[in-house]
Amino acid sequence: MDDLKFDSVSIEKIAHKIRWHIIDTIIKNGEGHAGPSLSCADIVATLYGAVMRYDPENPRDDDRDRFIMSAGHKCLALYGGLIEAGIVDAEVLKTYNHLGTPVPAHPDMKKLPGVEFSTGSLGHGLSIGSGIALSAKLKNKSFRTFVLMGDGEQGEGSVWEAAAYASAKKLDNLIAIIDRNGLQINGTTRQILDTSPLEERWTSFGWHVVVADGHDPSSLYKAFNGAPYHPGAPTLVICNTIKSKGMPFAEGDVHYHHWDPSPEESEKAIEALKEYEKRWA
Repeated sequence: MDDLKFDSVSIEKIAHKIRWHIIDTIIKNGEGHAGPSLSCADIVATLYGAVMRYDPENPRDDDRDRFIMSAGHKCLALYGGLIEAGIVDAEVLKTYNHLGTPVPAHPDMKKLPGVEFSTGSLGHGLSIGSGIALSAKLKNKSFRTFVLMGDGEQGEGSVWEAAAYASAKKLDNLIAIIDRNGLQINGTTRQILDTSPLEERWTSFGWHVVVADGHDPSSLYKAFNGAPYHPGAPTLVICNTIKSKGMPFAEGDVHYHHWDPSPEESEKAIEALKEYEKRWA
């Protein structure tokens, strides 16, 4: 998509539609990773709606920007982003996580257009993204590579190996993103494996670090589009977010990392989505 123009309200609407896709799919399917998908919806909306260059009619265009969803369990946000980008038809979500579906519980690059790499085992995305970014350098290509990780994922040693490699190879066309919601599947990130202070650790690896409000499109747009901040330095954007953003009864609650919705919770979730839409009425 060329010559993207930024409009905060438009991105908010895209993010809201992505949340509709996430919540509606989980309710109809009976389960899914609600918390992490909802927390990164604004990030995905900003990338596809205002930052990344791509052609929805040709998702394998060699000059496209690449997006790697390293935390593959957040895939419902990715699927929603691909739908709103016009790359995938919304009907595909009716088969979510069914046998043979193109939209399984972790993204599969062989099954769905727009999925750059199959992810799910945490800690691999940044290594993959570094390789893609290096290939762009070697081929004199101008495309950028974006890699979205979770904050719990920062406990994986392979993340730091890739961080060192990207800095050593001066991959300033690589933008890593951390969805920092403070929670992972079995507790807070501080309780399970405290990797703070992330800003100082990544800076010490030679990265330029920016902190953004992960639910503010303007803050996200500014952070992403500022890269590269220094020639030869890869960029990390730490996005402060709220787990399960958009479902008020679940926000900041670790128990909704994976959600098995009851009829009562389903109704409350749908009502919250409808209530949010009143701001544009």
